[in-house]
Amino acid sequence: QVQLVESGGGSVQAGGSLRLSCAASGNTGSTSYLGWFRQAPGKEREGVAIIYTGTGGTYYADSVNGRFTASHDNAKNAVYLEMNSLKPEDTAMYYCAARSGVCFYWPISVDEYSLWGQGTQVTVSS
Repeated sequence: QVQLVESGGGSVQAGGSLRLSCAASGNTGSTSYLGWFRQAPGKEREGVAIIYTGTGGTYYADSVNGRFTASHDNAKNAVYLEMNSLKPEDTAMYYCAARSGVCFYWPISVDEYSLWGQGTQVTVSS
């Protein structure tokens, strides 16, 4: 079983930056996709960024494309989310998720992930 632990959340003013980290432990050998998701109060959880661990390829939601950068360190079994030019609408609980298997599309849906971290809060003030 894979365990995921996020860190790096906090409060920042609009235009600022934060870097989230997600440490994976346990049987990570079968993990093929690592994702960052977020959930704002009263809203559904949504996909933000996905990494395919096989190639390091990434996919971003339109709302964060160009501002957020996801990366993966295989040696450390960690995934990161660099968030720049933050906006108040980026305020949410951010979650790391993992799944196995290979898709012929980017698995951006919450339902496609069975392993989740506990989340880290990001608050952006205007």
